[in-house]
Amino acid sequence: MSEIKKSLVGKVTHFYPKIGVAVVALTSQLKVGDRIVIEGKVSSFEQVVESMQIEHVNIQKAESGQSIGMKVVKNVKEGDLVYKIE
Repeated sequence: MSEIKKSLVGKVTHFYPKIGVAVVALTSQLKVGDRIVIEGKVSSFEQVVESMQIEHVNIQKAESGQSIGMKVVKNVKEGDLVYKIE
């Protein structure tokens, strides 16, 4: 099995458990449909980006330097790292 190629795209800065949304500060571009993995002290899971928002407006893509709200399939913690799977 080959090693998964992944690149860091951002860091979780906040998590809203009631609605399952993570706020991610991006360090590179991310698009709806990208496969990501979120890793931290207690988190480690893969998912597809199904929706992203900035200021409660749905977007298809976000750039480095932006903070986005993203639906996540499991709970995450502040400081967890978000990687895009190449």
